[in-house]
Amino acid sequence: MSHLSILPTVLHDADVLAASLEALGLQPLWGGHLEGFAGEREPVLLQVRCGSGHCLGWRRQADGSLALVGDLQRLSRSQNLQGLLARITRRYAASSALAAAQRHLPTAQVSLSA
Repeated sequence: MSHLSILPTVLHDADVLAASLEALGLQPLWGGHLEGFAGEREPVLLQVRCGSGHCLGWRRQADGSLALVGDLQRLSRSQNLQGLLARITRRYAASSALAAAQRHLPTAQVSLSA
């Protein structure tokens, strides 16, 4: 039996996360709920459907961070979950760093390519 897991992350900016997901070829959706086993539902701020048809989501925590929400047991059986999460985290980190550079150096041109 699997269920929805909620894991803390170091991610804070939902807009940067959404842009990072798009850059990786995923289509983020704002809001909604993820559904788990036996009608279990968790509200999420942002969600994305993975290649397996299952969804990952993120919800805002009390400290301002975004927690990962998903049926990680089921997702790990159908695709390389660890690799997907690593790609999302790398893209988010690079996008956040470039956004910070743009704020500190407003006349500079910064970009990120694949």
